[in-house]
This record gives sequence, structure tokens and C-alpha cells, in this order.
Amino acid sequence: MPPFFITGVMIEYFETWRIVSSYMMRTAAVILLCWLVPYLQAQDAIVPTPAPLTPTLPEPRPELQPDSPPPVALRFFTKNPPAIQALIRKCFELDALKLGYVYGSADPKNGAMDCSGTIFYLLQQAGFKDVPRQADGFYRQAWEAGLFFAVNAAGFDSFEWKHLRPGDLLFWTGTYDVKRDPPVSHVMLYLGEEEGTGRKLMFGASENRPYGHERKSGVGVFDFDLPKPEKSGTAARFIGYAHILGLQ
Repeated sequence: MPPFFITGVMIEYFETWRIVSSYMMRTAAVILLCWLVPYLQAQDAIVPTPAPLTPTLPEPRPELQPDSPPPVALRFFTKNPPAIQALIRKCFELDALKLGYVYGSADPKNGAMDCSGTIFYLLQQAGFKDVPRQADGFYRQAWEAGLFFAVNAAGFDSFEWKHLRPGDLLFWTGTYDVKRDPPVSHVMLYLGEEEGTGRKLMFGASENRPYGHERKSGVGVFDFDLPKPEKSGTAARFIGYAHILGLQ
């Protein structure tokens, strides 16, 4: 068989194989696309839509209901005028925040307040106007309005206490060195007597004061005891109490 005849047959064979292979590849590609496109569409359809993010809200400040009793049972609490009951509830709301004590602060956002800053914030939140910022300012406001009652007694049996009522402000001198005249350095708010024990309680900000069988610091409820300089070694002196101007 002539060589040129064999060469021609081989060329024709390879050409045919090229055409068939190209056809098969195109057919396979079409089949693959026909299967892949619906598959991808199905996958997109089952992808879950992410849930909208829920904003994180700050924890609500603890508040007592208008007619609810305070957490600590107080004698004759419901006998007090509504305004005094409301003020005492606000005291316990602040007590629940567990704030510390820091000199110069009058805002719970700082995490702590001082004594006059606590009373200042409390009365402002209760709607009082022209509230003093310092302890001596509260004392002067009450004295000028004729609402201050001086106490010289060393105990609670004196007639000087007969006007004391829940919601009154309590004043001390000598709790620390101040350059004021009169040198009123500390103010708290009287809550009343604890039911069952008869202990006199007060609210405000202080350091290392007793409450029951413990001593604590910060903004909260404390025992109302008169200082005993011969035992404490301090110059602290209780000088009297006052009705809050405008509190009926």
C-alpha cells in the first residue's frame, strides 16, 4: 500500500476524532451547566435571612411603685403625707443602686456621690427648686425659713426631738475640717423608725457608718446614732434637724 495512502487515512482519522471530541466536550459542558445552574439557584433559596439585630438597652433603674411600701418596714410609714412617702421611696431607689462615696459628686452616673450631693440630687429628682448644693447651704435655707430645730441633748429622750418627722434633714459639724461659718459639714435625711427594732434610720452618703450589725460606706440607709466624741475621738457633733422647705 503506498505510503501517501496511509498518511491520508491517518489524517482523516485524527480529524474525525478531533471533531467528535470537540462535540463531546461541548455536550458535556451543556449538560453540566443544565445541572449546575438550578443547583446553585436552589442553594441561594435556602440560605437563611439573618435576623435583625436587637439593640442592647440599658438596665432600667430600680423604681418602687407609687403605693408600694419601702423595702425596709418603717413604723407608721403610711401615716406620712404622700409627698414624704414618695421622697422616702426615692431614697430606697437610690439605695438599690449601691453607689459609692466620693467627695464632690452629685450625679449617680459617676458611680458615687457625697453627702450634700446625694441630698441635692434626691430633692432635684423629687421636683424641688432652688436646691442648695452644700450642707451649710441646706442649713442656712432651713434656718432662714424658720424650719430648723437645734438639738443640744446627748440622747433621744429630750423634748428637742418632738418636731422630728420622716423626711427631715439632719445636720452635723466637725465630721471633717471645713472653712465655713457656721462649719456645717454633713447632711442626711431622716427616714423614721424601723418596724420591729425601733432603730432610727437615715439616708444619705457617708463613710464607715453603722447599719445594723455592719459598717458600710457609700450612698444608702444607715442607723441614725448621735456621735459620742469621748469614744470616737472625733469632733463630730450633731446640731439639729430641719423640715425641708416646701415639703408638706
